[in-house]
Amino acid sequence: MIRQMYPIQRISHSEFAPIRGLNYHVRRWGHPAAGKTPLVLLHGWMDVAASFQFVVDALAGQHFIIAPDWRGFGLTRSGGADAFWFPDYLADLDALLDHYAPGQGVDLVGHSMGGNVAMIYAGVRPERVRRLVNLEGFGMPATRPEHAPGRYAQWMDEVRRLRGGALHLKTYDSREAVARRLMKTNARLGADKAHWLAGHWAAELTPGQWSILGEAAHKVTSAQLYRVDEVLAIFRNIKAPTLMVEAEDDSMAHWWKGKFTHAEHRERMNSVANLEIVQVPDCGHMLHHDQPQAVAALIEGFL
Repeated sequence: MIRQMYPIQRISHSEFAPIRGLNYHVRRWGHPAAGKTPLVLLHGWMDVAASFQFVVDALAGQHFIIAPDWRGFGLTRSGGADAFWFPDYLADLDALLDHYAPGQGVDLVGHSMGGNVAMIYAGVRPERVRRLVNLEGFGMPATRPEHAPGRYAQWMDEVRRLRGGALHLKTYDSREAVARRLMKTNARLGADKAHWLAGHWAAELTPGQWSILGEAAHKVTSAQLYRVDEVLAIFRNIKAPTLMVEAEDDSMAHWWKGKFTHAEHRERMNSVANLEIVQVPDCGHMLHHDQPQAVAALIEGFL
């Protein structure tokens, strides 16, 4: 049995905000203050806002930090969606900033999927982003128009499977089992952090059954093609100084197996005008778990 528990240093305030018809769950550290730029943290796919706790604890200064659970993740319910659309994340973020930082620029940090949202948002709303930090948000393999018929068919087939109960998320018999699952996925994750994360990544919704706090509809493949020409046009519109943080381990090779390479990613990043790229040693894709002190120092130094 895993008995250790990560000792948090900075307690977050859990609250809900009305965002685009949803009751959005947000974690907040610190308080707004005149002259203090809000720091907004955006989590990745199948993750939650609490995932940033280790980095928040490692920050040297005092910040006003907000981190939402994206729709259909954590404690933010989607309202019964059977598929998720990337533009909704952009509009959700826009509404969140209007709620927490009206008329104010923010420092935006995103991990993985959250990093992709942050990059696109910074190009679409350049006036809202003062500084931009992308943690392992690499984008997707390029697509071609002729992929569209098959993609739409795949999307409809998977929505049908979801409705029929064939797409679902695994459950676990204990918090310890969830923690072991997290450590299996990330061999660098210590037992204390895994046990702490398990209580935010999953919940005992029925006695003896821990469910992941993510909706199964997230497993449905997007009907939208990833159009690189559109993405690059948006990247060229980013005005904020941008820090791209990569892990030493090449997670892209593991995921895409040649369909999208690190060299292609670097070529796309050339479209960002004011860009710095750094690599963090001894970590994988979940670098904010593996090396929170190093990641916190990079973020704070860049801001």
